[in-house]
Amino acid sequence: MRYLAVLILAAGHTPARAQGIYQDPAQPIEARIADLISQMSLEEKAAQLNHLSSRNDRLHIPAWGGWNQTLHGVWSKQPTTLFPTAIGMAATWDPALIKTITDSMSDEARALYNIGADGPRSKHGLVYRSPVINISRDPRWGRIQECFGEDPYLAGRITVAYVQGLQGSHAKYLKVAATLKHFAVNNVETDRHSLSAQVPERILMEYWLPHWKAGIIEGRAQSVMASYNQLNGVPNIANKYLLTDILRGLWHFDGFVVSDLGGIGSSLVQGAKITDKVEVAAARAIEAGCDLDDNFYEASLPGAVRSGLVSEAVVNQALTRVLRVAFRLGAFDPPEMVPFSKIGGDVIASQPHRELALKTAQESIVLLKNQGGFLPLEKGKLKSVAVIGPQADHFETGNYFGAKPAIVSPVDGIRAKLGPDVKVEYAAGCDILEPAKAGEIEQAADLARKSDAAILFLGTNLRVEAEGRDRKSLDLPGSQEQLLEAVYKANPKTIAVIMSGGPVSVKWASENVPAILAAWYPGEEAGTALAGVLFGDYNPAGRLPYTVYDSLDQIPPQDEYDVTKGFTYLYFTGKPQFAFGHGLSFTTFRYDGLKISPARMNADGTATIGFEIQNTGTRRGDEVAQLYVHAENPSVKRPIKELRGFRRIALNPKERQQVTFTLPASDLAFYDVKSKRFAVEPGAFDVMIGSSSEDIRLRGRLQVRDAQ
Repeated sequence: MRYLAVLILAAGHTPARAQGIYQDPAQPIEARIADLISQMSLEEKAAQLNHLSSRNDRLHIPAWGGWNQTLHGVWSKQPTTLFPTAIGMAATWDPALIKTITDSMSDEARALYNIGADGPRSKHGLVYRSPVINISRDPRWGRIQECFGEDPYLAGRITVAYVQGLQGSHAKYLKVAATLKHFAVNNVETDRHSLSAQVPERILMEYWLPHWKAGIIEGRAQSVMASYNQLNGVPNIANKYLLTDILRGLWHFDGFVVSDLGGIGSSLVQGAKITDKVEVAAARAIEAGCDLDDNFYEASLPGAVRSGLVSEAVVNQALTRVLRVAFRLGAFDPPEMVPFSKIGGDVIASQPHRELALKTAQESIVLLKNQGGFLPLEKGKLKSVAVIGPQADHFETGNYFGAKPAIVSPVDGIRAKLGPDVKVEYAAGCDILEPAKAGEIEQAADLARKSDAAILFLGTNLRVEAEGRDRKSLDLPGSQEQLLEAVYKANPKTIAVIMSGGPVSVKWASENVPAILAAWYPGEEAGTALAGVLFGDYNPAGRLPYTVYDSLDQIPPQDEYDVTKGFTYLYFTGKPQFAFGHGLSFTTFRYDGLKISPARMNADGTATIGFEIQNTGTRRGDEVAQLYVHAENPSVKRPIKELRGFRRIALNPKERQQVTFTLPASDLAFYDVKSKRFAVEPGAFDVMIGSSSEDIRLRGRLQVRDAQ
């Protein structure tokens, strides 16, 4: 078993003096760590700084760490619950749900550790390299499926919930350890080992780091991964400003920093070319604050210490940070003391988790367009339905996932929903990326023509956008645009369902097709969730966590990291195809009675923003109320509007609910490069309440005075 060494330790547990302070659960953690380190040779220390956390039989150190991924389910060699990808989770705008999801994922992770199951590279450990909280400034980025969107406030709220659910709420023990990645300013795959992101200090603090701060201070994430890229010419793996001054100095982080795989060699030696000697690179990284690596540390640190490149005290400091997480996970305590050691294998891919995957998929679906109330389709009026497209039968499940559970495809979900009395026929029409074969599109159009309605499932896959692969265009790849237009012309009663990671421009569809849905990569219950929305059993309320542009011509080049130049809803002055926060419903909502109290507050005060929402339609539905602010006359360039609160609210027909947001003055602050701190500038601020960043329903004004 994975915790065999711990069981041996528990069976032979004797008083602390006989076995060592580090083996006595009654001793303070810091004393236990110091005692263990004092008994280790330099080679043993270096071995424990290998991310695989190899077992040390002499000192009874179990193989506690290892590492794995749980982006949207635990990556394993056996089936685990497959949830929608992270960008789909963000589209729920529901942090409480995210916490429930990650709590269930960490139950499965602990269970796999407890039963000694095989992970993707070794037995399952307790360190999980999730979540990815890099921000999707640029829609070309290939890993948008892994992140929480383009806005630091939304990403921060989702990050905190994600980490809290993953790590658990026990007063002493962690369920698993979460790793925030990739720190920092990392959202380009092209030349990622050598590129240097040039970012002004104010933009770094205001846009690129707030969600990291939230994940560390509020979420108490236990580890952080340093990214491959450089920041303003300094490799992040050896960036003291990031890893020590900000992370530990400003935010008081007390977990460990780990390099991205192979980062010592690929980024410091081959990418930044700071040295051609691995020992020198390892010494630079560990001195800057990177505590854990792969085989480079294990192989190089003993020699680096003996040759004077780095002191053993620095190695001890790094090992202290790593072992602190191990002790918090209970790796050195008898299993009966650790409540999570009792989680059994029956939770893995369990029915309650499958139901949670369905709920997540339902909440994530965004109704982008619904002309004339075209959706939902009425089952009783349908005799035949054409299900078409490359994502209809074998859809993309997303990266960093292992053995798949039973998956409900869109076509299977529709067939199950409609039953035997409605004829459901399927045609692929084309591949996702490759050009259509002769006659494929025509066959699909013919099927649409003879059906009462056509439902198209289009989008991208890992061959289009993925780790190591940025996109060159926002358009539908391959022959999918031709398929879309041909099917619509054959049957105007067509719905387009876009399944992707990053934004996909569907300009022609937005001008012609009556209904469009964004469904991400929706997980194992994809077909059930989509069929429920299409036929009215579930009222969609997902919201876009990013802006959908018409084309790349609307935004700056990919190597421009200053978002004030025109990236994201914060600074984009053009007309988006679909705005950040956008999402429709099968019902309607009215906003009334905005009250801002006080209307004038001090620069260290707090305002309360209150209003009422009523469901004015005939269906139960969720509304996502969003609070935006804007500084009227700032001394520096500030966002057009910026999100400062949101809430997902369920309302029955005609039901009203009072909604209150708390707005501290600190949420109105900007980073002052002279004082090196955030400051609240006196003046007037626009307060906006809406259903999206464009659909503003209520407006007010808040005056901020100097602090008294």
